[in-house]
Amino acid sequence: MTVTVNGKNLHGTVPAVTSKSMAHRLLICAALAEEPTTIGCSVLSEDIEATWHCLESAFADISYHDGAFTVTPHKKAANDTIAIDCGESGSTLRFLIPILCAQGVNADIALHGRLPDRPLSPLREELIRYGCTLSEQGSNPLSVRGKLQSGNFTLRGDVSSQFISGLLFALPLCKGDSTLTITGKLESASYVDMTLWALKAFGIIIQRTDTGYKIPGGQTYRSPGMIEAEGDWSAAAFWKVCKFLGAPVEVTGLQSDSLQGDKAICDILEKMRTEKNCKIDIANTPDLVLILSVAALGTPGETTICNAARVRLKESDRLATSAALIRTMGGIVQELEDGLIIQGGGALHGGTIDATGDHRIAMSAAIASVICGDVTIHGAQSASKSYPAFWKDFEMLGGSVKYQEERL
Repeated sequence: MTVTVNGKNLHGTVPAVTSKSMAHRLLICAALAEEPTTIGCSVLSEDIEATWHCLESAFADISYHDGAFTVTPHKKAANDTIAIDCGESGSTLRFLIPILCAQGVNADIALHGRLPDRPLSPLREELIRYGCTLSEQGSNPLSVRGKLQSGNFTLRGDVSSQFISGLLFALPLCKGDSTLTITGKLESASYVDMTLWALKAFGIIIQRTDTGYKIPGGQTYRSPGMIEAEGDWSAAAFWKVCKFLGAPVEVTGLQSDSLQGDKAICDILEKMRTEKNCKIDIANTPDLVLILSVAALGTPGETTICNAARVRLKESDRLATSAALIRTMGGIVQELEDGLIIQGGGALHGGTIDATGDHRIAMSAAIASVICGDVTIHGAQSASKSYPAFWKDFEMLGGSVKYQEERL
């Protein structure tokens, strides 16, 4: 789908969409529990649906009605190999692989988009070390076999917090106690905190240590009965930057005390307002790199985004695609190995952007139209990965959206 958008008249109030990060975690915990759980989830996305259907294939009966999931666990899959489809959701894949291993569920996992190319090491090697067999990196489908044993696991903290979360979900299900040692600095720590919060809500005990975590084995996930997935700060960041660029848009339904790391968008934008030459460390908020690049276009002076090497392995190489977006709009940017240097405040114009299948490119380009004028976006349907109603909300807020192909 191709759209041409203009956001110069955006104004009003929009409700926050459901946090897909929290929805993933609550669905997983509910599927592993002994009793049914109702999960409030006002908005679905392709990534949430990927986790839903994978869990349904392996662990639970799941239905969705009137803004809520009903998750009813069933007996775990037998030794027969099951087929599941993770779509393009990296969270779904990296969370579920250790869980499948812990439950001894053999699976062939279909992967789409760039997902076959996104790294699984060192998680893959740790799972193999403790009793499992995984097909080679890049295999599609990816085969998972064997049963995970308890042990002393080690992961680097700067590769992917999703690997850590995956083991934290899985290791309580093993018979014996385990440890998980984190080497180096833990990046995206807030996402691990979200996992620990969800685990605690379902009665799982994880003990923090000086070097990582101690995980007692033989635990049982216990349903809280009902639980709500909170609003999504990652999606709200687009509207927060919209306001930063001069369009009066407010977002409702966000928790100010949220554990979501992307809540930092408010502090980062305040820093950009007050510091002429601003340096932003993106290590703990990698999903913000694209939309902060757009914010930097509207900021006088120089903005440096650093510690962002990991975003090259997302749905697109987000440093390269951020730089391409900026140049298309007439901005000046220097692409570094692990970041960007953006010269803001210059004369800008609209242009044509290829979203390259990356939802955050499509939405960031649309927000850029607040200061750039008409922007044409090829592959605009990619927004559905995290925010299916984005174009509807953009129009509801007074933005212009011209569809050049049939609406999805």
